[in-house]
Amino acid sequence: MRITPSLFSIAFGLAGLGQAWHAAGPVLGTPAAIPDAVYILAAAVWLVLIAAYALQGPRRILGDLRDPVLSAFPSLAAITPMMLGAVLATVVFAAGRILVMIFLAITIALGGWLTGQWIAGGLNADALHPGYYLPTAAGGLVGGGAAAQVHLHILAEASFGIGIFSWLLVGSLLMNRLFVRAMLPPPLVPTLAIEFAPPAVAGVAYFALTGGTVNFAAAALGGFAVFMALTQVRFVPLYARLRFSLGFWSFTFAYASGATDALLWLTATRPPGATVYAIVVIVLITALIGGIAARTVVTAARGQLLAPPPAAAGSRTARPDG
Repeated sequence: MRITPSLFSIAFGLAGLGQAWHAAGPVLGTPAAIPDAVYILAAAVWLVLIAAYALQGPRRILGDLRDPVLSAFPSLAAITPMMLGAVLATVVFAAGRILVMIFLAITIALGGWLTGQWIAGGLNADALHPGYYLPTAAGGLVGGGAAAQVHLHILAEASFGIGIFSWLLVGSLLMNRLFVRAMLPPPLVPTLAIEFAPPAVAGVAYFALTGGTVNFAAAALGGFAVFMALTQVRFVPLYARLRFSLGFWSFTFAYASGATDALLWLTATRPPGATVYAIVVIVLITALIGGIAARTVVTAARGQLLAPPPAAAGSRTARPDG
């Protein structure tokens, strides 16, 4: 069966849920065992996926990196362990720091190569989708937060800069495509959730860089995150018409980052009712990701999870990625 790089969004989303539970700790006093268990699950899923994906061989991996739809997703194989490395550093600092450095270097190198590929490869505007944020904007912003957690402050600021400027660059292209071109095909409609991710992830990274300082930049990022959350409300009718697919994992990290950002704001400002707000946030995001995970397990049990390989597709019009 075909293992597409978009499957790495499963481990990515689980890592995002672990991050949200970690952020809930200061407000709710939840035990560290909860986020640790989620992180361990994310690491286990990542290990299984990276082994299965690598077994398909370098030709398939290079083909995915050149594919106009799939090329954005292999970066998740590097971004996820970068997050997990930052968590490991709280237990074994040296090992976690080395993992962050290795996978941040891979993320930045891959993001740079893909940017060049998109420029030189004659990319069609209709092939663009919000997943294009992942290798550069998401990679840089997540890397900024992870590097800050392992005390690599200059590297963290540099990575944060890559993420911010890539967000502006790629975002201008994506908004133009989404505003004036035809709607994304149904399998890619869930990637609209990723539009919410950049301001939320930037807010999380900024708090990591500044130690939770609330200032003009934090407020600006928080305000835009709220604005993009309201944009997601308009997409609900589009999402409601979709059949379940692995693309639903696009909701997980984006919304988990929004939950994490909200919980960090509650920790920094402690408004009246902060505990109630935090409970609502963590229950909603856990229910969402837990529901998607449960539906994924059911789909896998029915043998409907993975795409067949090209030779078994049985159609001359099938895409090369199955």
